[in-house]
Order: sequence, then structure tokens, then C-alpha cells
Amino acid sequence: MLSIDWLEKSTILDIQQAMLAHKFTSKQLVQFYLNQIAHHNHRVNAILEINPDALMIADSLDRERKMKGARSSLHGIPILLKDNINTGDHMHTSAGSQALATSYGKDDAFLVTKLRHAGAVMLGKTNMTEWANFMSDKMPNGYSSRGGQVLNPYGPGTLDVGGSSSGSAVAVACHFATAAIGTETNGSILSPSSSNAGVGLKPTVGAISRSGIIPISFSQDTAGPMTRNVTDAAILLSHLSGEDPLDHATNTIPNYQDYTPYLLPVLYEELRIGIVQNGYYDSMHAEEQEILNRATEDLKKIGCSILKVDQLCSDQEMLEQDYQVLRYEFKSGVNSYLAKNTTSSLSDLQSIINYYHQNPLALPYGQSLLIEANETTGSLTEAQYLQSRLQDLSNAKENGLDKLMQTEKLDALLFVGAYGSTLPAKAGYPSITVPGGFTSNKKPLGITFTGKPFSEPQLIKLAYAYEQLSHQRKLPDWLDSTSTLRKARA
Repeated sequence: MLSIDWLEKSTILDIQQAMLAHKFTSKQLVQFYLNQIAHHNHRVNAILEINPDALMIADSLDRERKMKGARSSLHGIPILLKDNINTGDHMHTSAGSQALATSYGKDDAFLVTKLRHAGAVMLGKTNMTEWANFMSDKMPNGYSSRGGQVLNPYGPGTLDVGGSSSGSAVAVACHFATAAIGTETNGSILSPSSSNAGVGLKPTVGAISRSGIIPISFSQDTAGPMTRNVTDAAILLSHLSGEDPLDHATNTIPNYQDYTPYLLPVLYEELRIGIVQNGYYDSMHAEEQEILNRATEDLKKIGCSILKVDQLCSDQEMLEQDYQVLRYEFKSGVNSYLAKNTTSSLSDLQSIINYYHQNPLALPYGQSLLIEANETTGSLTEAQYLQSRLQDLSNAKENGLDKLMQTEKLDALLFVGAYGSTLPAKAGYPSITVPGGFTSNKKPLGITFTGKPFSEPQLIKLAYAYEQLSHQRKLPDWLDSTSTLRKARA
């Protein structure tokens, strides 16, 4: 029963039912994924490190299931983590950097603690764009000095893999785990999920704690689920959300909840969805426009009204290009992380920069962004930072997304891939991307819904209804869908 063909059609709930029916165990599921990694990771370079305790943890969870029953819907489910998420175990946390390649997180990140309590198996760490793509403006998506280049399984060597949660997206596409966790500051969940035929959910900032994660920006960072279907993303979000005293952003969320009741195949309400013309739809390639047009026709079939709007806000182009908030917050955040959360002897951003100067082979694309960030004081007192942060809040939120959605009475915005990720990122608003189709060169392209703060229930409803109607996810051509547990035991 346990094969890629079966797993491709199954959700976490289906896997739980199969384990409850004694069709396979969590340990056997881990063995299956390890077999997949052993046979195929060399083609895509998605996995950076395997948890040496994974099989023993799965075995103990199998015994616990027999004695007490399952802890939750994640009991025994193997999960991969992006390499900027701390685990207080035998795995390193390096942000893909040679500078931190021998470093360990002192404790589990808050979200990892929640996953462990739910019974998930931390299978390993995934490769990523080094320092979450805030190291050099010349670095390609998916490259890290520690792990090398992640490749897109739908066109290894020819298609962009997306960044910076590249390894997480590719691992999910290739069935190296049931699901993965990525992080996003601006497009880093949406972009690789879209580029690898996956579902990526970037929640409202604060819905998932950031403590124990190597940061870029206090204002924009969030972790989020990366899966093959919307059901699994909703399940993971339900378990990942929660208030953390070490992350004050989690205190702003009105409530934490189970998101699975919003998995409704038919929408029972008419929703107004906006498509932004200027700077987004108009700048897309013809094939991308065609995929978006097809998606709008599908959405109309389930009762949605599609409205074309001119632009997101009057300062749209300037906001897209301004990264000053990230530049200032990066030094403050990284210095704090290095001082408190890692075993590394490198104590601040300056020591990271010095490491690269002394090890030029680890620096093929330079470190221009690290140097720019290090020129700030790290105290967040500069007038440019404060003005940029207040400008983001005003132009991206109040006079941007809030104004547009209120004026046009929109329930969500519709984009393809990571087009349109910047303003929601600056505002801290949620988005979810779902497989939308493929271009003529076989590149996957996601359909992305963006909503108001705390609108995850509505976005999940929309994404699930669209997914059930469109069914656009496909396996990479070279992946053997007949691979089974029997082969994994061989």
C-alpha cells in the first residue's frame, strides 16, 4: 500500500487512518522516506542533514500509539525543517552557511517543540538559499555554501527552484517527507512552493512563533507549512500556531484554532477576488496570464466574483524596491540570535563577515547584503529605519492593502506565484499558493491568494475549493511513482 502513487493521493488524515488500520507504521514510513532520499536526493540536493534519532523516535511513537493511542493527527508523521530552524538535538542549524556548519541550536525552536508534542518526527534539515537570501544580491535561489545548489525536480539545471525555502519545497515535491516547514520574509515560502508544484502557506505574522529561528526581520519573518495539498497545510497550521512568551508578535493574534473545518469543497458564500493589473498582471508572461485566466474561470464556477483593480497603492513601485527595514533589522536580529540561541563561537554579524573574508571559497557570490546590514548600528535608532518602518505600515497596510480591500469590498487578492508578495510581506498579511498549472517548458506555477490579517480560514476555504476543482499538482517526470515500502526494506 505504501507507495508514492498512494502517498501522492493521500493527506495526513489518510496516513493516520492507514496507520490506525495497521497497514504500516511510522517507522516504516520513515524508512520509506529515507529510501527516497537515498535514491533521489543526489538529483536535487534538497536534504542537508538527517536526524540520526528519526527511526528510534518513530519506533517509540509506534509503541505509544499501541499503548495510549495517537497524540494528534501529526502522530508519527515525518516532517522536514528548513536549516534556519533550531532543533535541540543532534542536527546542526546553519542557515546554509559554512560559517555555522558546526553549530547547534541550544534548544528547540518554539514551533519544533509544538510539533514534537503533537507526535511529529523531525526527519531532517533541508537545504536553503544561504542566510535566507539576505547575503548577496548575486546569489542564485537555492544556493548555500554548506549544501550547494538545490535543483528544481521539474527541470534540474534549467528551471529556477525559487527561494529561500528551496530545499523544503523540493523535498515535498519528491516525497522525501510528508511535509516540511519553511520560513518567509518576502516570498520565501510562496516562491519555491509555486516553482515546485506545492502548497505553501505564509500566515499572518505572529500566527507562528519565530523564537529559535535565525532571523532577517522582526517585522516580516514568519514560518509556515509547505505541503502537497491544502488539507495538510491546514493541519500543520493548526498545530504550529500558538502564543509564545518569547515572541511578542504571537500576542497580537486574536485566537488560535483548528483550521481543518474550513476545508470545504464548495464555497457557500460569494467572495470578491481582485486581480491587480498595473505591475502584476500586465507584467506577466503570456503563459502565466493564461494560467491565471484559467484559474479565474475555475473560481467563477464556485461562485467567486473576479474584479480587476489598477494597482495596490500609489507608492507601489517604491515599496517593491525598498528593503531598508530588512537591512536595519537583520543586524539586530542576527546579533541577538548568535548571542543567545546557538553554540557557535561567532558572536555577531561582524564575526560572520570576518569568517567569509578568511574563507573565500565559501563566498562565491559575495556578501554585499551582510556588509550593508553591518553598517547600521544594530540599535534600530536610525531615522532612516524608523521612517521606512512607519512608511511600510502606512503605505502597505492602511493606505495600501487595507484601503484597496475596503474600497473595492474584496475578500482576497489573486496572483500567480510570488508576484505580489512584497506588500503583504511588509504588512504582515497572509497568503497561500496552490498548484495552478505548468508552462510550456514544464515549469510549475502556483495560484496565490492573499487576504486580510487573520483571514487564514477564508484563504484555506478558497485554496481548498480551487484545489479540488483544478487538480493541477503532478509528480516530476523522472520520479518513480511505483516506488514502494518493499523497495525501502531492500
